Amino acid sequence: MNIPLFKIYWNESDIENIASIIRSGKYWAIGPEIKEFEKRVADYVGVEYAHATNSGTSALHALMLAHNIGEGDEVIVPSFTFIATANAPLFVGAKPVFADIEEGTYGLDTSDVERKITPRTKAIMPIHYGGSPCQIVKLQKLAERYNLLLIEDAAESLGASVNGQKVCSFGDSAILSFCSPKVITTGEGGMVLTNSKDTYEKVKLICNQGRAGDCDYFSTTEQMQYVSLGYNFRMSTITAALGLSQMDKLDEIIYWRRFNSDYLSQKLSNVLEIGLPMTPPSYFQVYQMFTIRVKNYRDELKEYLNRNGIGAKVYFEPVHKSLFYKKLGYHIELPVTEKICNEVLTLPMYPELSLEEMDYMADKIKEFFV
Repeated sequence: MNIPLFKIYWNESDIENIASIIRSGKYWAIGPEIKEFEKRVADYVGVEYAHATNSGTSALHALMLAHNIGEGDEVIVPSFTFIATANAPLFVGAKPVFADIEEGTYGLDTSDVERKITPRTKAIMPIHYGGSPCQIVKLQKLAERYNLLLIEDAAESLGASVNGQKVCSFGDSAILSFCSPKVITTGEGGMVLTNSKDTYEKVKLICNQGRAGDCDYFSTTEQMQYVSLGYNFRMSTITAALGLSQMDKLDEIIYWRRFNSDYLSQKLSNVLEIGLPMTPPSYFQVYQMFTIRVKNYRDELKEYLNRNGIGAKVYFEPVHKSLFYKKLGYHIELPVTEKICNEVLTLPMYPELSLEEMDYMADKIKEFFV
């Protein structure tokens, strides 16, 4: 078999939505579908404001600027993440400070975060790993106690929730990513979410060249005002149209991710050499990734599965041990992060994964440990 790490869940509505924008012959860059997509996502997660961007990384960059994070400031981040989380403070001259994670959700450990707070700390920026919320309620209380910003990197976890409250609605602001492997995808794309009108208005300016107003720059004959430094972080209308058709399928996508994850967990439940994903009570996990723990022979298992057509991959290597961060002088120890990074292995997980394919994956894992 050939089972890739992920497959995009699409149907004819995705094609038709894109085609309708192309056929219109206008508004490919700035059209009403963008605001419609923003509203759909904001309503879904339960926040007041959303602004679409061309990537999750751009959304992070825009939030750093909108929250006035800059030179001399520190932002506490995990090292167990995609590198963009840690890089975002560097974009604006601030310093990422790595805190360790906890083993339950692979999110920031509140105790270690508190130890890392200094007078220069401006924000805490946790991630929700692979479709599972982190210990966001504890981090929310900690941020409130120290009067710090809480910025949720929910790039991988659209639809996840704690006690019925969806991620992206706990912090001062949050970001989503819509790149190819995410819960829904627009190919590339991202979004800023917040309940703060001030943050939202700043993000709009930052993402649109510092240009005031909501009218279509490409169609208007009016002179527009540039009131701040800005960037081109805009999402195109074509991308937003794809986002709308993907949102139509979101509940179905989450259902099948959870169904398949439950099935695969059952098939692997008697393999003593691995640890299966665990979801705390009151947490709703959407399984953007299906990550197991392998204490011994993790790398050998990965290679064995790859040779047998199964696209297993390690998510993530610790950011603080990357060549780039070592060059920046980050020579630190994060024992739990390093332990987990040496054990995690992500298996293929997507809605169209068949029972036969999951049986095959489970059989190959069992074969390896015989």
